[in-house]
Formats: sequence, C-alpha cells, structure tokens
Amino acid sequence: MSVDEPGAAAIGWICIDAADPEALARWWSHLVGGDISVDADGDVTLAGGALPLVFLHVPGAGPSSSKNRLHLDLRVTDYEAAVARALALGATPADDVYRGDRWRVLRDPDGNEFCIIRPG
Repeated sequence: MSVDEPGAAAIGWICIDAADPEALARWWSHLVGGDISVDADGDVTLAGGALPLVFLHVPGAGPSSSKNRLHLDLRVTDYEAAVARALALGATPADDVYRGDRWRVLRDPDGNEFCIIRPG
C-alpha cells in the first residue's frame, strides 16, 4: 500500500509522554539537535531531524519504570563519541535491557529507553 492510496497513512511524528515536556524536549535537542516550539496546549515539538518528536504533557507521567514498547534507535557515525555524549548529557545505561557489541541501550532523564547503533 502506498501513502498515496485512499485511506493509507504515513507516520507524521513520534509522540513521547512527559511530566515536563519542555525539559525533556530540551534534553533530546542537546542529543539530536533540532528546533523546539511550544503550542498553545503546551505540547512541545522538536523538529529538524528525519522525523519530528512531539513531547506531550501527561500529568503524573514521571520517570518510566517498565520496559518501553517503542523506542528510538539513533544512527551515528562515531559510536564511542555518541555514547559518551549521551552519558555526559545525563543518559543512564540500560544494561538490564541489553548489553552487547552491536548497540548500546540507554535511558533519557524520564527513563525512556533508546539505542545508539554502531555504524555499518
């Protein structure tokens, strides 16, 4: 099915629930770049990458305490530098999820898992 067919859908952005959408969007902007905008409802969009991230205010969202059902995989050209940068920005290792050589699983300040993938 093509997105040009009637009724077809394409992914427009990825939404992430957050207790403090602006703070989490700022953290991700330091990691992946992009421009932040806030709409009248307080939803925060981080645009400039391949797919926009939208951070939605969810009261009581707090840090995640369970395994994500969806996560971001980040492509990088310098794996070691990217992992070091994410850790320096406050990401935490998620070695309980996966520990191996092909990628590194980390958690953002809200506990959302993401992976940094080795080039190639």
